[in-house]
Amino acid sequence: MTPIRALLADDHVLIRAGIRALVEKIPSIRVIAEAKDGREALRLVRQHQPDLVLMDIAMPGLNGLSATTRITTDFPKVRVIILSMYASEEYVRESITAGAVGYLVKSSAAAELGDAIKAVATGGEYFSPLVSKHLVTNRAGHAAVARAPIERLTPRQREILQLIAERHHTKDIAQILNISPKTVETHRAQMMERLGIHDVPGLVRFAIRAGLASLEE
Repeated sequence: MTPIRALLADDHVLIRAGIRALVEKIPSIRVIAEAKDGREALRLVRQHQPDLVLMDIAMPGLNGLSATTRITTDFPKVRVIILSMYASEEYVRESITAGAVGYLVKSSAAAELGDAIKAVATGGEYFSPLVSKHLVTNRAGHAAVARAPIERLTPRQREILQLIAERHHTKDIAQILNISPKTVETHRAQMMERLGIHDVPGLVRFAIRAGLASLEE
């Protein structure tokens, strides 16, 4: 049997090491690469074409949800399982919208990780029992669910918002994303209009509430 090729994406070295140790105990699964942020995860997916990505949400530079959207769009055969500290409805909804086929809370039992990987690797889905209560709302009644404010932003705008919240200046963001400073400014103005926010500190506070950045940044 050909082993399942997995990529790990988490910005904490010790957490990655722990997840890797658990994954490597599961038969027929091989960890082929590790990424410390979403941008590196994208590069490694492009390079290695893994079968599966175990993706943290809160990472610097490019968060896991934005990276998942890019991966599932550009590499539709790559399956993504979100690993998160949080079991909130908003994160579950955002993960499904991003194209993830699994969501596992990090406090779950080790055996659950194996169940999730096996289910996803064979074409199925796996959502932790801690978050599965949100699935009925997101699948059967999605049209009736009010859109979260973050969903008003495009993937590119979310990238820029995260970088703004991480205290990058306009020129730095332009260089990181390979776009012009004027384009960054245009996106920032559009974000403010869509969110009803009128200054950069307000954008930073919104990004922190939305989980795109932390107070430690």
